Amino acid sequence: MKNPLLEPFDLPPFARLDAAHFEPALDQVLADYRRTVDEVSRQPREYDWDSLARPLESMEDRLSRVFSPIAHLNNVANDEAVRKAFGRCLEKISAWEAEKGQNRGLYEAWRSLRRPELWESLDTAQRKTVDDQLRDFHLSGVDLEEPARSRFRAIQERLSRLQNRFEENLLDATQAWSLHVPPHEEGRLTGIPAADRARAAARGEEMGKAGWLFSLEFPDYLAVIQHADDRELRREMHHANATRASDRGPQAGRFDNGPVMEEIMALRQEAASLLGYRNFAEVSLASKMADSPQQVADFLADLTARVKPAAMAEFKALSDFARETLGIETLAPWDLLWASEKRREAKHGLSDERIKPYLPLEQVLEGMFRIAGELYGLNVETVSEFERWHEDVRLYALRDCASGEAIGRLYVDLYARPGKRGGAWMDECVSRRRTETGLQTPVAYLTCNFGKPAAGQPSLLKHDDVITLFHEFGHCLQHLLTEVDVSEVAGIHGVEWDAVELPSQFQEHYAWPGTGLDRVAAHFESGEAMPASLQQAMLEARNFQTGMKLLRQCEFASFDLRLHREYPEESELSIVETLNDVREQISVVPVADYDRFAHSFAHIFGGGYAAGYYSYLWAEVLSSDAFSAFEEAGLFDRDTGERFRRTILGLGGSLPASEVFRRFRGRDPDMAAFLRHHGIVEAA
Repeated sequence: MKNPLLEPFDLPPFARLDAAHFEPALDQVLADYRRTVDEVSRQPREYDWDSLARPLESMEDRLSRVFSPIAHLNNVANDEAVRKAFGRCLEKISAWEAEKGQNRGLYEAWRSLRRPELWESLDTAQRKTVDDQLRDFHLSGVDLEEPARSRFRAIQERLSRLQNRFEENLLDATQAWSLHVPPHEEGRLTGIPAADRARAAARGEEMGKAGWLFSLEFPDYLAVIQHADDRELRREMHHANATRASDRGPQAGRFDNGPVMEEIMALRQEAASLLGYRNFAEVSLASKMADSPQQVADFLADLTARVKPAAMAEFKALSDFARETLGIETLAPWDLLWASEKRREAKHGLSDERIKPYLPLEQVLEGMFRIAGELYGLNVETVSEFERWHEDVRLYALRDCASGEAIGRLYVDLYARPGKRGGAWMDECVSRRRTETGLQTPVAYLTCNFGKPAAGQPSLLKHDDVITLFHEFGHCLQHLLTEVDVSEVAGIHGVEWDAVELPSQFQEHYAWPGTGLDRVAAHFESGEAMPASLQQAMLEARNFQTGMKLLRQCEFASFDLRLHREYPEESELSIVETLNDVREQISVVPVADYDRFAHSFAHIFGGGYAAGYYSYLWAEVLSSDAFSAFEEAGLFDRDTGERFRRTILGLGGSLPASEVFRRFRGRDPDMAAFLRHHGIVEAA
């Protein structure tokens, strides 16, 4: 039987793939890759770019082309067979990366590209690639001697398995619980939007339960926690969500991530010590824009001090409103989103249900592509014939307006469903690089988890959904519009982690009235434009409780940094106790005693944000400052858009992020625009 992953393909053969293909394909590519590296390692000499970097880049591309669809299916079409096969593949990838990272012969080969007579002939992308490779060798333990060398490798492989288990536990916990509201309790659904009730009714029918069935997938969770007038219903949903994958709640101990987290933290600290660092935060910061954990701590402390007064005032106003208008004397954690929605509607005459009719999905997508086209000079075309992993998946092709040349392609998968990881993300499918036969154009995945409408209903988005969509599309644009021909630093590759959110957060600015949304929004039935009064209300409400939102991000980032900076020598606190301690110092809102948020904090325990969650705030300072250039020149000024495309989007990781930013803005970043965009007014 032929393995479709081993056959030449332009795009992954998703329609012909099953879990049985994963390991054999990966084994073959890893064997070929290992032979290539062995040849380099056994023949020490002074290499040049063509004899070393190009063949290794080709092998890395082959590996990525095989593993990318495997990893993607694990995220969007997860079943037992896929999960097990992916787990075995991940272990092999992790083992290979650890082995390759400690290969001294390969390290010396890369070092040979640093000799002065060759270095002068390399371009900036090639030099950045060499420097990144040498740094990563050191962070992989190439300098270690036995037995530390083998121990470090074993730690990396174990961490890979644990981080995957964290994600699996979270997915299982999310899908294992549901809230059933039988027909005779329909009154409990008061306040929940009709579209959300219809989706819950369809799920109940599908599962053979009369009434309504709400899951812990985010669209369902938000429908209840933000809109249900039944306080006990909100409390039940909050309790289940806040205790996911933990030792508390309705599934206590069943998918408990507690032991997984403890082992992850212990191993990260041990690995940092082996490398000569005091803590894992120092390891993480070695490859980021920020110079040190202390610089990040100072940044977070400064930002917290700036926004906390606003957050305190906002929470007092919310508490007063809840007591005087809603009859709630003391706000509980399960009241916060509901009371906030009520107050926003009372203060600004604004609700999701007023906005959604003007944001039909197809129209929003078309408008988002049109805005990008106007900013960056590109066309987005629908591709109808391709292999899908699910019937909801779409594919688009991007072309340059001026030249007509192909830029890249974009998969879009928007709806939540069983077997699909929660949240929203962008990932790479194929990277841009220059090959012997020409230019390989990039391909990206854009994945969201919007609530799918019931049969016969239109797909209407909340404004937050639109912001999420624009955000992830911004990531995709950096991957697709790269002009770098070396894959290791093309697109999102090689970009410092605390700068990688810049394009995504920048693109969010165009999801608001007055900057782009007014070009997109029109009623799904009449086609009428969104009324000016509604647009004005959205702008007035834009910074509604922004202090509380920013402070929450400061809380998460501070917890992440402290955990990885203090664990375990400088603090006797457990993971949960550390989070509680951070909350006591920063938070202004109530927290349930059963809350186990850390157990579902996949960004730092399952993803790549360990000691790096501050990146969202750090990069938003950059993105706000970048957007202020368009405010100065014109929101759709083509010269500014072209400069943004050629620098922030085009240069990728081929230069340090600070240099890329200076090439666009002409100076270092400033926090003023960030504070202004969030309506943070500091006392004189």
